[in-house]
Parts: sequence; structure tokens; C-alpha cells
Amino acid sequence: MALTHTTAFPVIESIPVKTFPGVRTIRRRRISPEAGRALEKLGHAIDYLTDEYVHEGGAFSRHDAKLQAVELLMAINREVYFACPEVPTLGERWRAWMELASR
Repeated sequence: MALTHTTAFPVIESIPVKTFPGVRTIRRRRISPEAGRALEKLGHAIDYLTDEYVHEGGAFSRHDAKLQAVELLMAINREVYFACPEVPTLGERWRAWMELASR
């Protein structure tokens, strides 16, 4: 276990994070109204469960069902977000426009 930089709460370092190969996280995404509502609902559910867990004073355990539920919601949240299309950068839009103009 380690301590976070902002609090003295212990956190588990070895939680596996699902990665999405080929996905760059720096790019902005075009989020549809449906995806936006899903992200909002998931965010509220994650906040609620984590607040409830902290207020109960639970000990951090890898096999705790509440923590696994939060991890599951966070994974679904990432899947919804990464399913949204990336917004092309200004350079990409400019290059596409130049290709169309040169035809």
C-alpha cells in the first residue's frame, strides 16, 4: 500500500487498469447527448459509492465487493468515453481541406 499525495488514505498500487491500445487520451472527443447522460449517471454512481464507502470507514481490500463495483463502473465509464469519436485537430482539418482543394 501507498499513501496518496493529497491525503493520508492508503491506496492499493496493484489495481490493473484496462488500457485501450491505439487510443490517445489527450485528444478531445465529440460526446453525444446519450453518451453525456451515461457519463453523468456513471459519474454520480461512482461518487455515491465512493462517498458511502469512505463514510462507512471500510478498510481497503482487493476482494471488497463495493470497491469492485466502483472499479466496474469506472471501467464502463472509460468504455463509454473512448467509444466517442475524437475531434480532429486544427492541423488535421486543415490538411483534409487542402486535400479536397487540390483535387
